[in-house]
Amino acid sequence: MHLLQTLRQTRGWLFPLMGALLLAGFGWWMRQSLEQELRQSVIQQLTTVRNANVEALQLWLKSQKQSVTLAAQSKRVGGASANLVNLSPKPTLESLQSSQHHTDLVASLESWVTQGEFEGFVLLNRNRLIIGTSYPELLGKQAPQEYGRILEPVFAGQTVVSRPFPSAILLPDEKGNLRAGLPTMYAVAPIRQNGEIIAALALRIRPDLDFTRILEVGRLGESGETYAFDESGLLLSKGRFDSDLKRYGLLPDTESSQSILTLTIRDPGANLTSGERPRSSREQLPLTHAVQQAIKSRAPGVEIDGYRDYLGIPSVGAWDWLAEPGIGVITEVNRDEAFRPAVVIRRFIWGLGSLLFLAVATILGVTWLLAKWQKTARQAVLAAQQLGQYTLAEKIGAGGMGSVYRAHHALLRRPTAVKLLDPDKTNDAALKRFEREVQLTSQLNHPNTIAIYDYGRTPDGLFYYAMELLDGLTLHDLVQQYGPQPPGRVISLLRQICGSLSEAHSLGLIHRDIKPANVLVNQRGGMFDVIKVVDFGLVKERFGDEARITRANAITGTPLYMAPESIDHRQEVDQRVDLYAVGGIGYYLLSGAELFEAESLFELLKLQSTTMPDPPSLRTGVPIPSDLERVIMRCLAKSPVDRPQTAEALERLLSECGDADGWTVEMAREWWRRREAEHPAPSAAPGETIPAPPTVLLPRARPVRND
Repeated sequence: MHLLQTLRQTRGWLFPLMGALLLAGFGWWMRQSLEQELRQSVIQQLTTVRNANVEALQLWLKSQKQSVTLAAQSKRVGGASANLVNLSPKPTLESLQSSQHHTDLVASLESWVTQGEFEGFVLLNRNRLIIGTSYPELLGKQAPQEYGRILEPVFAGQTVVSRPFPSAILLPDEKGNLRAGLPTMYAVAPIRQNGEIIAALALRIRPDLDFTRILEVGRLGESGETYAFDESGLLLSKGRFDSDLKRYGLLPDTESSQSILTLTIRDPGANLTSGERPRSSREQLPLTHAVQQAIKSRAPGVEIDGYRDYLGIPSVGAWDWLAEPGIGVITEVNRDEAFRPAVVIRRFIWGLGSLLFLAVATILGVTWLLAKWQKTARQAVLAAQQLGQYTLAEKIGAGGMGSVYRAHHALLRRPTAVKLLDPDKTNDAALKRFEREVQLTSQLNHPNTIAIYDYGRTPDGLFYYAMELLDGLTLHDLVQQYGPQPPGRVISLLRQICGSLSEAHSLGLIHRDIKPANVLVNQRGGMFDVIKVVDFGLVKERFGDEARITRANAITGTPLYMAPESIDHRQEVDQRVDLYAVGGIGYYLLSGAELFEAESLFELLKLQSTTMPDPPSLRTGVPIPSDLERVIMRCLAKSPVDRPQTAEALERLLSECGDADGWTVEMAREWWRRREAEHPAPSAAPGETIPAPPTVLLPRARPVRND
């Protein structure tokens, strides 16, 4: 019987919905196919540019080796070098300076240096003594120990090109001033006499010029960049965006500072260009994903799912590793730029989908009008219907999935609130969950939790439950009408909320919708400032019901009281999401302001997930005790492990605050008396109101379930 009723209620929607689903499936398939083609295109572009740069770099390295080999094999260079080597095993500076052989060597290498391909030369004997050079200040000096890594393979008979490194000897900079640590690299070849290696000729290359130019052979778009690095992640080529690195503090803001041999390519863990900042010191940050993969694999690779570059910008890239001279090369570009055509594809799909859905929308519109008429007729019948032992009076509120009526028990005559769940807004799974959760919630006996008396189902399939009828006002209305509350009162109210949550959490229930509109403060049984937590685990309200709209497409004031993990990992939440919301309520009560103000749903979600709100003391001119503020900000920690772990722990922290006894029973009684004087209760039935916060939907925002 119930199955037939369900079919009868849904058959008007069945075929339009099936058509909509088929069209949606076709659109999804088309979009996936086109975006897959785009992904392959991005991979191809990245690998093509990477391969072109790597090939150009390898050709350039080969050319440098050939040049230094030819120079070393020149008769003039070889003869002058042999004469300098034979001067003495340990020639003096004076003997080298006065030697005609040194003058001949400088003259024989002048053409190699003046052509612009090389910046200068150094000739070293097997004892690593500089016996010839175009830099007079270096003549007769011993080469630093770290140069041995370059010279050892040369004295073994190889010609090598070193990777860029900071010079350990004094070299002239662009202005002719001698400085150590300048970026330098050498092409080095052995000089032989009668088949025996007697010296090493090193021709100096400026990596910030020639080496970097090679890596600029090809690049992708405005944000594309190709750069080289060593096995520690140190940048070996001149960065394309040094001005940005200075702006974001990764380089000193001086004229001479540059990224080459200065910047280690680390993942800051945040997008520096959007104002975010790393949470750890620079030395503790990991290398970027692409650099890690290149160093680890020592093989070509590509990543298009996205990773953060050294500025924290989501990027895609391709990498390779050159065993000689032991450097990695990465070509990368901002992910948004690489996948910009995907935006056009999505717009095309949405436009096509809009046309295809127009016919379906017409059918659905007519069906909706019929359903609305049926709903109106059903509500008219319900206004006079007896629900079990409860007689309904007028409607006093509405929620996301039903309506609330004032009612009374037929025998006890007890004023009661009855909430009816609208079957048009539920499904079988939701109803089964509702029954199970009502059974669990009815076990809650805490005085600060709303009491559920009964629940049932009408012959028409309407589910309902009866609960106590409350007077008072929500915490949202409390702040709206009376402004920020004193610290002592805030502590008192929050401790009562913790008491309600403590009992629920012990039974495995998570509220998941704690917010000022779901917490009432009232007077009951001669008690004042009594908290009642409502809608406890019954209906998971959809995302968006807390936003208040003041102008089109703008959200100001109350954000959602959702912990970051409720947004990012909805299946992994535990009781600590409720404690985050309690912190948000405390923040609101103390400051009269919401945690964030956002212009869009996306911005609001981003702030909730990544940004700590300003302390409430910065949002109000009223002093706030530091110990209470610390507790509130701890509840709002982004990571659940940094919050109080249980409601009992939070209640204990609140009780230890200096203002925990700052709100007395007498103060509460006097406040409620003044309120009654200002707002006299209706004579018919004092206190007969029910909390039913309005559901306000964000414009054009798809709701996100919070369960």
